[in-house]
Amino acid sequence: MTLVNSTLLNSSFISNFSFGKPQKPEGTNNLLLRRIICPIRCNATTTTTNVNASERKSANYQPNLWNYDFLQSLKCDHADIRYEDKAKKLLEEVRRMIKDENTDIWIKLELIDDVKRLGIGYSFDMEIGEALHRCLSSETFIDTITHNHRSLHETALSFRVLREYGYDVTTDVCGLFTCVLSTRKLGVKLTSISCFNHADIFERFKDYNGNFKAILSRDVKGMLSLYEASFLSYEGEQILDEAKAFTSFHLKGALKEGRSNTMILEQVNHAMELPLHHRIQRLEARWYIESYAKRKDANMVLLEAAKLDFNIVQSTLQTDLQEMSRWWKGMGLASKLSFSRDRLMECFFWTVGMVFEPQLSDLRKGLTKVASLITTIDDVYDVYGTLDELELFTAAVESWDVKAVQVLPDYMKICFLALYNTVNEFAYDALKEQGQNILPYLTKAWSNMLKAFLEEAKWSRDKHVPKFDDYLNNAWVSVSGVVILTHAYFLLNHSITKEALQSLENYHALLRRSSTIFRLCNDLGTSKAELERGEAASSIVCYMRESGASEEGAYKHIRRLLNETWKKMNKDKVSQSPFPKPFIEIAINLGRISQCTYQYGDGHGAPDSTVENRIRSLIIEPIAI
Repeated sequence: MTLVNSTLLNSSFISNFSFGKPQKPEGTNNLLLRRIICPIRCNATTTTTNVNASERKSANYQPNLWNYDFLQSLKCDHADIRYEDKAKKLLEEVRRMIKDENTDIWIKLELIDDVKRLGIGYSFDMEIGEALHRCLSSETFIDTITHNHRSLHETALSFRVLREYGYDVTTDVCGLFTCVLSTRKLGVKLTSISCFNHADIFERFKDYNGNFKAILSRDVKGMLSLYEASFLSYEGEQILDEAKAFTSFHLKGALKEGRSNTMILEQVNHAMELPLHHRIQRLEARWYIESYAKRKDANMVLLEAAKLDFNIVQSTLQTDLQEMSRWWKGMGLASKLSFSRDRLMECFFWTVGMVFEPQLSDLRKGLTKVASLITTIDDVYDVYGTLDELELFTAAVESWDVKAVQVLPDYMKICFLALYNTVNEFAYDALKEQGQNILPYLTKAWSNMLKAFLEEAKWSRDKHVPKFDDYLNNAWVSVSGVVILTHAYFLLNHSITKEALQSLENYHALLRRSSTIFRLCNDLGTSKAELERGEAASSIVCYMRESGASEEGAYKHIRRLLNETWKKMNKDKVSQSPFPKPFIEIAINLGRISQCTYQYGDGHGAPDSTVENRIRSLIIEPIAI
């Protein structure tokens, strides 16, 4: 092994970073910074320690579906100034529509919903916030809601849109209908709040027995709107739980009987597959653009703007992907570690599900690097490494000392140095650009995740099935959500606050809940394959062993726990938080991409044609204009 410029690496400086508030080194200059965090290269072959082959498992992962040459051949056709100029003009027309104060309130709500679902809402956060504030300040809006003049569709739509945009719309029968918006969420200065005495907005759709009126089942559009709204519920909102059960039953019946027009039934089928609130935004935009184009009342300016924006953003994604493909090839991990998954494209797709906005390329690329390293190191722990080797690797990362590489087998040396150089580079950039020492927070997140990996490796070796709570307390850390979100917070390149740093270090509820959703989705999609590989613990197995439930009963329990966690995270979105709105959205999107990836199985470890088609529609194939 050759260490390039290793004498320049001040390892004691790196390992002695404190966990307190990062301090900017006095007299720091770019040369000194580069010397502090200097790349270490490993030219080692991948020989291993003298271990019997029987001690190493093989997951028999399928080969990579997306080769390097194919990714480099992508044309990025819409990365051209003429397309950008045309898109700007169309988006300005859309902006005027949103800002038009003469438009009927209910038409404006429909417009806002269409704009978001078509994938262009990110360009109009301020304008949409102002428009919604005007709606809530309107006596017409208040009067029509309080005096029951609106349809089920309009009532449910207004509720959903307001909650989606950060308004804390409550539905307490005994209380008030209040709409509270944190001024930092949308950048709108709210001088007053709409608050009025109001019986529950959905209560009037019930009969005298407290059940939703049977006649509502004929209104498929209204039922669909109520169904979608129910997924934005908080804990304890029983009426929305009832709404979900009622609408789910009748919408399934409408599909079976063909009880509506083709357009509505197509939307119902889409929603029953996965609700809007749990879908990643860019895939939904692709689907909604194609669905919206079939409508007779489609706004052609909206449609043209959405198509052009989708293709321009896709070209940005292709450029990012090509850069990441070159980085991944240069790392050499896939070629040297044949036992691990080669999933650069799937890792990139994952990060697009978390953050698609074209201006956030650096964040997207940084998270792709993180996800790729997590995937490789996860396979070291799950598949290839012996317990003795895993303990050495865990200790090496915890110490964050390059000297620790000397005791590792060669295949682990390349893993450690790849991780070491990449994370140090992130820390270098933050120190150079913001004067913040973020390295302790990054290394702590990695170290804690690897300790959780190690615990699961011990369970697997001992064929031990832990208690359900013990499993979950370890598994929400091992699923890697905290590592991903910790990097995301710093890669956002925003003002770093002491309160946010403390919340990251103490695992704020937002990190715990999005990671729990990630873990439960992962277990629902991968538990069968993991059991076949001899991995003993999953939430399914642990619950079955502890409760005596059947496999079907265990799956139901995990899905119920998943839904309850979503309710808590829905509330987190509107609660006071030390984190900025973009980070909160990324955390919620972590839950969404988890739902997408593991919806029909292991979309990351064993991608099938469904996964391939999703990737093609989002990243490879433009929309015809």
